[in-house]
Amino acid sequence: MKTNLTRLVIIVVTFGFLLQNTFADPQINSWFTTNAGQYARIYTNDISRTNGLSQTSWTNGTTIQSLPAYCGVQEIYSSSNWVYIRSTGLGSFVMGPWYLNAQHTQPFPNWPVNQKALYRFPRSPAVPTTKTSTGGGPIGYFVDGAAMFNSWDAYSWSTVSNTDAQNITGYWNRDAYVNEGASFDPNNAHQAGGQYHYHANPPALRYQLGDHVDFNSVTKIYTESTNAPAQHSPILAWTADGYPLYGPYGYSVATNANSAIRRMISGYVLRNGNFGTSNLTVNGRKTIPAWSARLFNVSSNQTGPNVSTSYPLGRYMEDNDYLGDRGYVQGVDFDLDEYNGRWCVTPEFPNGTYAYFVSINTNGAPTFPYNIGRGYYGSPTGGSVTAISETVATNFLGNTNLVATLNSPGAKNGTVTLSWSALEGGSYQVEGTTNFSNWTVLKTGVSPNQINGNYTNLTSLDKQFYRVGRTAVASFDSAGTTLFAVSSVAPGGSANRGQSVLITITLPSSPPNPPAGAPITSVTMDGITASSATCTAQGTVVAAFTIPANAATGAQSIVVTFASGPPPYTVSSFTIN
Repeated sequence: MKTNLTRLVIIVVTFGFLLQNTFADPQINSWFTTNAGQYARIYTNDISRTNGLSQTSWTNGTTIQSLPAYCGVQEIYSSSNWVYIRSTGLGSFVMGPWYLNAQHTQPFPNWPVNQKALYRFPRSPAVPTTKTSTGGGPIGYFVDGAAMFNSWDAYSWSTVSNTDAQNITGYWNRDAYVNEGASFDPNNAHQAGGQYHYHANPPALRYQLGDHVDFNSVTKIYTESTNAPAQHSPILAWTADGYPLYGPYGYSVATNANSAIRRMISGYVLRNGNFGTSNLTVNGRKTIPAWSARLFNVSSNQTGPNVSTSYPLGRYMEDNDYLGDRGYVQGVDFDLDEYNGRWCVTPEFPNGTYAYFVSINTNGAPTFPYNIGRGYYGSPTGGSVTAISETVATNFLGNTNLVATLNSPGAKNGTVTLSWSALEGGSYQVEGTTNFSNWTVLKTGVSPNQINGNYTNLTSLDKQFYRVGRTAVASFDSAGTTLFAVSSVAPGGSANRGQSVLITITLPSSPPNPPAGAPITSVTMDGITASSATCTAQGTVVAAFTIPANAATGAQSIVVTFASGPPPYTVSSFTIN
């Protein structure tokens, strides 16, 4: 890069490597990885939030995050059938605080911790005739790597005990937003155990994605913008059936990308006697709505508690009716079907897709069914996995594998200002030269401001060349190791053609090995380049290879090259069968 005042400044930046396949594919490109090199943070109480005092490690006595963890999605892989993500499950905005009551006098007992989650999504969604209800735990993941939970709080009315009971098969299921909303943080999220998750409209994530949300920097509160929406909402999440979840704004005509942008109207209304619904306050909870009876394949005659102060209207998901069952027409009277989606065109799918939409009311408050309905529109074949058992492409790697982006340098009156995207917790060294032969260390131990690295140099030279390199990384809690079905070692190990294999490589002791975490330029084996590689410990490198079906068989040598010396290491005796 060049800038001219009275001198020429050229900047060379060296970092660890990332091998990335780029696809024009929303399932791969819509993940929010901008802050993947930034530590997750929380506010522990209202005072810390007001004063902007966040923490990167924390404990409340029962929940412990002892080391910093990087935000959200840290790995993305893909095959012809699946997209895989590995995530810490932690948002990149400041999460929290959490309380048990609206007065914020009772702290919520659960704080978030790194989930080390590996989850996959089908590339070709299937639409079954018989629908599947959503269950507990993650039913998908938001693009920031936080889990999506359904609208249920895991309590249902029990006709045995005549009270709400946890984790039973009931047909009056409590609404999580209504019953647990007091424990949500400003992003409408909280924890089950240590798993941070959203039940409803996530305004902080939407603010990061530019989706019609304002942020008050004093109160640290997010609110729906009062201006008219100017653009279609972005993809906020992907569900286990492989379909996207968008924010609340879409095209007013489902199949016309030139139609006006407006808020999508849910097909659900409260059962209060309006729109032809049963007035549950007057008639009692004698029947569940038709959408629920269809989904669970049961009779609609399911008795629940009478509406009262203890069991108010809206407490249960079945307190809501679907307008399509009351003679109203989707696309005319409302926008979204009983699964809270529709077939439509979107910016990412100009030829059309089925898509879910977040539901909010005119004031921006979440409204039933919030993200997706009680059932999936497609077949939920995706879900959590423990390993990747097929050949995959590596689309993104975070933390120490992140590639730095160098900003345009500034030069004025003998002052040169360098800035670059950095890894939080990293330590950087700046060097200068006039001839590319002899480099002088100008500054060591440069700590970035979160993910922004900066250095200012005062010089009287006519010309100066600079380079910046990461020399160390502070200890952190990783997102976990993505386990491939095949693992091996080098030297001495083997793998078959057509397999994806994770190889643990022991380096020769000479020359002396670089420290753990040293950035790697490449790892190759007979012309095959590793899709990812990490120096996990001094003298040990773990690399992921996809071995082509037509690769040469027999003994191979693996060559490991680090970004800043020593010379490449050659490890012999790995066999391709």
